[in-house]
Amino acid sequence: MTKSSLTGKFLLVATSTLALVAGAATAQDVSCPIRIGALAPLSAPGTVVGGEAMRDAMLIAEEDINAAGGVLGCGIEVVIGDSEGLPERAVAIMERLITQDGVVAVGGGYHSSVGVASKDVANDRGIPVVFAETWNDTITGDKQKYIFRIAPLSSWTSNIIWEFALTVPGVEKVAILTENTDYGIPASQETAKGLNENGVESVIFSVDIGTQDYSGIVNRIMAEDPDMIITLVTGEAAYNFTQQAADAGIGPLDIPFQTGQDALESGAYWENVPDGQYAFVQRIGVPESQFTEKGKAFAAVYKERTGKSDVESYAMEAYDSIAILAQAIEEAGSTDGDAIVMALEDIRHEGTLGTIYFDYGLKRDPSEDGKGDEWWHQWPDPAITMIQYQVEGQSSTEAAIVYPEAYKTADPVFVNQ
Repeated sequence: MTKSSLTGKFLLVATSTLALVAGAATAQDVSCPIRIGALAPLSAPGTVVGGEAMRDAMLIAEEDINAAGGVLGCGIEVVIGDSEGLPERAVAIMERLITQDGVVAVGGGYHSSVGVASKDVANDRGIPVVFAETWNDTITGDKQKYIFRIAPLSSWTSNIIWEFALTVPGVEKVAILTENTDYGIPASQETAKGLNENGVESVIFSVDIGTQDYSGIVNRIMAEDPDMIITLVTGEAAYNFTQQAADAGIGPLDIPFQTGQDALESGAYWENVPDGQYAFVQRIGVPESQFTEKGKAFAAVYKERTGKSDVESYAMEAYDSIAILAQAIEEAGSTDGDAIVMALEDIRHEGTLGTIYFDYGLKRDPSEDGKGDEWWHQWPDPAITMIQYQVEGQSSTEAAIVYPEAYKTADPVFVNQ
């Protein structure tokens, strides 16, 4: 599809992307194009499948916004930096985006370690960031002025994991595989705490990001004889662990097994994990049948562009992170960081994931409602569900939602019952 044909196709969708304010400022004091930076892991050891999905989504957002007339009379340009999933690389990329590429704001971000490491650079330079997929609570927990997030809190997602595990019949011991990152460490600790406080024993096994050979870990897990396995590693590493566990007789076909979130990219999942039927996967957002109109429009374009059968939640988050920044710049009437922050604090953005807003910030502290500091500049409403691949080769958007009850579409299948 040519870019010119895309322009016509996206015009109606893109118009709703920007809640244009009557009488908004023109670009007389703005350099065109307006550059918005973005972080994505496009090289190992980062989660490349996730990074590529985010990149594709953010470039679609750029096209949609420009088809709708741009921002402040300018086109936008999304400048994507490869974080490689590494904290030190993320710091260097954030510096480059701000000091060399001249971005006025930054979206994207997949790994929590990237968010934890790079946020101080942006905050110190007065550059607003809307992180798309970084879960670690501390990213917003230190209440920095310029840092926002539309991904859920790690503690919140961990609650869903252990609460679901408690519904699995006969579970007395859970093995948790986690990565030694700012996502994996707190997520495993929160999950273990919830299980232990409810009478379920847990054992945590830690590996470095990007680990490929799990034979030793699999043997150690087998020795613990768990009733369920929870996987908190990202990217292709989760595929490797899940299939190697299946080869050893403790995979999704053998015991209740939650695999990594990148199984949402179902084409890659089934290619790498042919024995992956009955795996559980945590998903941010509702199934495609319940998408917003913007979500459905984006999903159609995304699937056509990428050739995928479904759209991952982190792709939608990436799209929304760019679109919400564009709206904030338009409503601020300026590319000034302080003005963008004030616009973000007041924003109501109709995104692919739903209506995005921020309850707490400079105008209202989380403590006023008895909330912890992690709720600062945090979107409070992303849906969090547990899906299950109940049919071999199934796409993630067609998979059964088995938890929580509010979104449930089918009962879970427990293979060891």
